[in-house]
Amino acid sequence: MDPGSASGRMNHYEKGRHAPDIDTLQRLAKELNVPLNFFFCTDDVSAELACLISAMDDEQRKELLEKLKNCPEKKQTQ
Repeated sequence: MDPGSASGRMNHYEKGRHAPDIDTLQRLAKELNVPLNFFFCTDDVSAELACLISAMDDEQRKELLEKLKNCPEKKQTQ
């Protein structure tokens, strides 16, 4: 993103006049050191989880997934 136009573009995104395309979101995510899905989180807890999970290695993610699948609350709702 050109530094000269970045402020104006961000202002348009924040005000909802324009939406960034996927390439722009990927560049923003890289610059901000957040995962791409961070931009689609609807609350702070989800955003923080997205960041924490993206920092895990594959084995840690698999372990977390198994723990969540075996969560007692999940079993009750099925």
